[in-house]
Amino acid sequence: MSTSAQIGVTGLAVMGRNLARNFARNGYTVAVHNRTVARTKALVEEFGGEGDFISAETAEEFVAALERPRRLVIMVKAGGPTDAVIEEFAPLLEPGDMIIDGGNAHFADTRRREKALREQGIHFVGMGVSGGEEGALHGPSIMPGGPKESYDSLGPMLEKISAKAAKDGAPCVTHVGPDGAGHFVKMVHNGIEYADMQLIGEAYQLLRDVAGYSPAEIADIFRTWNQGRLDSYLIEITAEVLSHVDAATGRPFVDVVVDQAEQKGTGRWTVQIALDLGVPVSGIAEAVFARSLSGHATLRAASRGLTGPEAAPLGKEEAAAFADQVEQALYASKIVSYTQGFHEITAGSEEYGWDIDLGKVASIWRGGCIIRAAFLDRIRAAYDTRADLPSLLSDETFAREIADAQDDWRDVVIAAVRQGVPTPGFSAALAYYDALRAERLPAALTQGQRDFFGAHTYRRVDREGAFHTLWGGDRSEVSA
Repeated sequence: MSTSAQIGVTGLAVMGRNLARNFARNGYTVAVHNRTVARTKALVEEFGGEGDFISAETAEEFVAALERPRRLVIMVKAGGPTDAVIEEFAPLLEPGDMIIDGGNAHFADTRRREKALREQGIHFVGMGVSGGEEGALHGPSIMPGGPKESYDSLGPMLEKISAKAAKDGAPCVTHVGPDGAGHFVKMVHNGIEYADMQLIGEAYQLLRDVAGYSPAEIADIFRTWNQGRLDSYLIEITAEVLSHVDAATGRPFVDVVVDQAEQKGTGRWTVQIALDLGVPVSGIAEAVFARSLSGHATLRAASRGLTGPEAAPLGKEEAAAFADQVEQALYASKIVSYTQGFHEITAGSEEYGWDIDLGKVASIWRGGCIIRAAFLDRIRAAYDTRADLPSLLSDETFAREIADAQDDWRDVVIAAVRQGVPTPGFSAALAYYDALRAERLPAALTQGQRDFFGAHTYRRVDREGAFHTLWGGDRSEVSA
């Protein structure tokens, strides 16, 4: 066993433990540390055969076990606990050492921490990690930010432990950009994940309530979809969940689960930051709000007596045709969700000077992460072909697919409205698409209203400048 470690992990809950094991399995000597010493000892006792671990009971022992430049990975809860660990370890480090935060930190906190540690000569890397506990162990998608020089030392290690894209074997990791860029991209990844899950949920609800399929039959439909352009991790696991039968009751598992979804905050952050940046992420927002609404049990119970249509299941042939339409609507809405997510990354990159390569982002999401999907290869190719692509909807291939899906997409939304099945994700995606392609939007009227009640001014289509109408009297126009 080596007497010094190439990397260390402090915080040995499931994610931290599995990440440490991943490093060890790939030939690195790993120093491990946890506030509760028993957890450190348990890891080494149970998994010591997987590789070389150095167990440290104190912060001083942990730091002393690391070779220079020291690479110290923090895997603790975001917020105060992360700050506490940094405050404990930073005084023990030297210039050139690095602290790597692998938690779900808010990117603004990461920017603050990076700036403070930079002044001490310590590199701080905000590292988004996606893939859950299995990904952490077997190969996650990794989104590190921070100083570029830190990646020169850390990058090869991350490339070794990361997931590898199925198509070409490329490591699912890249240096995303300075300071908080990595955690920003991880945040948007999670926002897209929220939207993806909501759209899949709406497809399930339509297939059940409108088409009349059972959960097991819908599982088979999803398995079929997973063989085509919707091939993705989330579609795959959806089929597994829907085919599962509850052992205690013999009922479909999905029918014994309380229909109140929870959230940990990253989807909400995606929407909040999008508002700050002025970027419309309506599909992601609707997914966040749908989870929120699901949790208001008292409100929902009080509203169940409201009038509205009841879904009437279709006949067998009609149901099969409708299922094909739902696949079109799901795919088109999915493209819109990714369009909105990449728009937010572009806006964040411009706001904070990160120079994020969207093609590389799409590339590292092809494996390991929760939203991994076959069509990310095509998103990568679209941005590689045209780095300044204003929108995925501007890409010729995606635009053609949206055009092909158009009628079915609209028919599905109409059917949902007529039968009283809520589809906020499908509807928001379609409204976003129609708003983008519209020649004129009612924003002109909105500006007129704002000028009327608040003298907020407006611009004209026929000449430059800002104008205000004197709405009382003769309603003359003046330059602002």
